[in-house]
Amino acid sequence: MPDIADTAKRILVGRPVRSDRLGHTLLPKRIALPVFASDALSSVAYAPDEILLTLSIAGLTSYAISPWVGLAVVVVMLTVVTSYRQTVHAYPSGGGDYEVVTTNLGAKAGITVASALLVDYVLTVAVSISSGAQYLAAILPAARGHEAIFAVGMLVLIALLNLRGVRESGTGFAIPVYIFMFSMGAMAIVGFVQWATGNIGMAASAQFELLPESGFEQGLNGIAGAFLILRAFSSGAAALTGVEAISNGVPAFKPPKSRNAATTLLLLGLIGSTMIITVLGLARATGVQFVEDPEIQLRLNGAPLPHGYEQDPVIGQIAEVVFSAFPPMFYLVTTATGLILLLAANTAFNGFPVLASILGKDGYLPRQLHTRGDRLAYSNGIVILALAAIVLIIVFDAEVTRLIQLYIVGVFVSFTLSQLGMVRHWNERLRTVVQARDRNRMIRSRAINAFGFVLTSVVLVVVLITKMLQGAWIALAFMVILFVLMRGIRNHYDSVAEELTIEDVSEARALPSRVHAIVLVSRVHKPTMRALAYARATRPSTLQAITVAVDPEDIERIRKDWDAMGVPLPLTVLNSPFREITRPILEYVKSIRRESPRDLVVVYVPEYVVGHWWEQLLHNQSALRLKSRLLFTPGVVMASVPWQLDSSRPADSATLADDEETDQRPGDLPGPGAVRRGQ
Repeated sequence: MPDIADTAKRILVGRPVRSDRLGHTLLPKRIALPVFASDALSSVAYAPDEILLTLSIAGLTSYAISPWVGLAVVVVMLTVVTSYRQTVHAYPSGGGDYEVVTTNLGAKAGITVASALLVDYVLTVAVSISSGAQYLAAILPAARGHEAIFAVGMLVLIALLNLRGVRESGTGFAIPVYIFMFSMGAMAIVGFVQWATGNIGMAASAQFELLPESGFEQGLNGIAGAFLILRAFSSGAAALTGVEAISNGVPAFKPPKSRNAATTLLLLGLIGSTMIITVLGLARATGVQFVEDPEIQLRLNGAPLPHGYEQDPVIGQIAEVVFSAFPPMFYLVTTATGLILLLAANTAFNGFPVLASILGKDGYLPRQLHTRGDRLAYSNGIVILALAAIVLIIVFDAEVTRLIQLYIVGVFVSFTLSQLGMVRHWNERLRTVVQARDRNRMIRSRAINAFGFVLTSVVLVVVLITKMLQGAWIALAFMVILFVLMRGIRNHYDSVAEELTIEDVSEARALPSRVHAIVLVSRVHKPTMRALAYARATRPSTLQAITVAVDPEDIERIRKDWDAMGVPLPLTVLNSPFREITRPILEYVKSIRRESPRDLVVVYVPEYVVGHWWEQLLHNQSALRLKSRLLFTPGVVMASVPWQLDSSRPADSATLADDEETDQRPGDLPGPGAVRRGQ
């Protein structure tokens, strides 16, 4: 079984990679861009959809301001990108927002940012995969109605690719990301040429009448209209998710790490901003309409749309118009968009495990998360992220509109606190720097981060106000739970460290007065003889063999076999009137401890090593229960003595072990070294 499991693991994940090969997994900019920027770039696929969907509440006339909402999102994006370029230069170690905030604002603020980012990474995966499933369902009718199942399958595949290693997964994802950028660039060029020449067509949804909801009959007038615009802006701000991943992933870049990370950030900002404006501009030019409930909000010739009408995403509608004369490009754009949405989850698969590793190192998460797997990826973090995202996808049935309401709250919490932390960072640095050139550079950087703090604070307030009742409270609740959990884990590690600290060296080195060895006997057979040999080899102060009288016939047989073997050691039988095994042994061990509290008791437990899972159900159950109780008994050491059954060994090794059995005379205890010879 272990061989089969290991073979399956190697097929799925690949061969182990030596630690000294870590440098070969570093990413050049051409690979780092699709690895870390796929999330932000993919926001082009759903951020415009959410802007139009929100504005549709006020009717068709509200679409006129969609490009301006997109422009506001672009301003925030470029500001955040510029601010993070300062961060990657100042903190290149990979801690990102968590390191910046912890260093400058304190541990509690750092944990707040960490909890926000971890929640946002999980939501990034769930939203991206769900959105990709909906896009691919537009060209694969068989997938309609089964988006959740399709999304879970794709998520498992992406997790497996990431388990193979950062560089390998990045190389595999680079081609689809570049195809997406090419197809979007082609659509932008062709679309704007058609628009400029007056030859652009109209989308199929342009023929529908869009009905405003109650209270918005007059469009975007009044407080309700302003609030709706803010809602549209907060939904479009989802385009900024993933920007912070590069600051967490600086160590994954090839040298010079900070400069390459800053360049990648700049490319991300420029490409993402251009795409958002392009999609919203072409959507306005082609009359695209995108609503939450087409059968209620849309009318055709005054009549409701037929039941079961499925509206395509915004990019799909635009591509159908722009490439009406060349359908292959429509399928390329739609397929590439669906793939980029699926692959956008890869950004979180690079950010979440790294952040979890740093938190594990600092003691805020289980320390196993700090350990790399045999492919030099943080395997535990990857698996946890995948499982958490799968739960969200299933619970929300892969519906992007429901999931996105939980989105971006966490990322703007981290943006805001990170910018405030950077302002304090520059203030501290300016106190020690005297050269005018360096001071001027730091003052400019502080101004950039200060502007970023003000802007992201405003956006955070808008997001909280507009999304709280739509589901943002769920994300905040998850953050609070994570915050409390991480504080609890750190307190536990601190208390354990304090408890285990050596205060008196002489007391720590003190040996027990005596060592009492107890060998448990269930039957007189080879495992029992091996346990006796192990116990004798340690030269204890006293050596006892004990058994529990559960069945009179069994005890009588054990006594006869014990005497027949001629073992020069009395067999102590513990009475058990209620046919228990564990309790009499525990009471006997505790009685020795009560008589000599400074003595050590070592209990040797013979166990079978089996080769099949079902054999484990048939053996070792009493030993398992006893061990679980002995572990909580002070001054007692439990020594498990294994006996490998034939099912646990290859045929050749089993035969060799049988051939090496020597003639042992009954009555002789095995001597030192006998166990190594198979006796």
